[in-house]
Amino acid sequence: MTECWNARPVSLTYRLGEAPLFSVRLSSRVLDAHFTRLPEHPDPAGVPLELLDAGGAALVRSHPIREPLPRVSLLPGVVRYVPAQYTRHYVDLEGDFEGYLKKFSSKSRSTLGRKVRKFAEASGGEIDWREYRTGEELREFHRLARQVSERTYQENLLRSGLPEGEAFLRELDELASQDQARGYLLFHGGKPIAYLCCPAEADVLLYEYVGYDPEFQSASPGTVLQYLVLERLFAEGRFRILDFTEGEGPHKEFFATGSQLCADLYYFRRTPWNLALVYAHSGLHGLSRRAVSLLSRLGVKDRLKKWLRARSQ
Repeated sequence: MTECWNARPVSLTYRLGEAPLFSVRLSSRVLDAHFTRLPEHPDPAGVPLELLDAGGAALVRSHPIREPLPRVSLLPGVVRYVPAQYTRHYVDLEGDFEGYLKKFSSKSRSTLGRKVRKFAEASGGEIDWREYRTGEELREFHRLARQVSERTYQENLLRSGLPEGEAFLRELDELASQDQARGYLLFHGGKPIAYLCCPAEADVLLYEYVGYDPEFQSASPGTVLQYLVLERLFAEGRFRILDFTEGEGPHKEFFATGSQLCADLYYFRRTPWNLALVYAHSGLHGLSRRAVSLLSRLGVKDRLKKWLRARSQ
């Protein structure tokens, strides 16, 4: 299994709530495999020690798990750290779009149809949305999608908008040359207002970067674009799964046809420095959770989140 691990630097980010404070860069080995191709539960023995140097880590993102794991586990010679456990939602793209729509209740189908029709009416009777696949097309997509991303709370508050820079564009070029990327944009009055950027791993399309212009929130641009993209993907037949990736939310749960409990697994050698890294990260996470719980009990969590998002925009 050693040959499946690739050398790649990763960062362990220390956050207070949603706000990043600082990051520690690690020289790491990363297992590049989609969760659908991994065992149903981690090996209790951990990873081979030869993968780990004293200050590095081995990382498995989104490993399937049958049940929640301890946050920190001391294994023979190794510390296993589990900073995140979550349900990963996905859409099985087998079949056709009409069959997929049957998963929704009649009320939900009616609501979806009404939102799409309402957006079409507001757009002069026809929805302007576009798909981008080639390297040249994806560069144009990136230019337009960046105009949307810079207005989103994902970028301004969470620093997780559509990446800038030539390195990311070269990555899109490489993916496009292998038919391993899709970009989608929704327009209103000739202006881009929502985007979805999806790299692929073989026959799995990843819901990686997404955002919409908050000025058009009442028109449900994210939902409208998602509906249209799924209709296209079922018709195209190129991909087996649309994977909503890490992070949970009502949008993902609503559109998904299935889910898998997953965990991010970091493996370190048992050194004092690595133990300090792990326990400091875990402690800050616990502090954040207690703060969020207190804000919830006080009834101000949602209002504070809305205020932070509005301020970032």
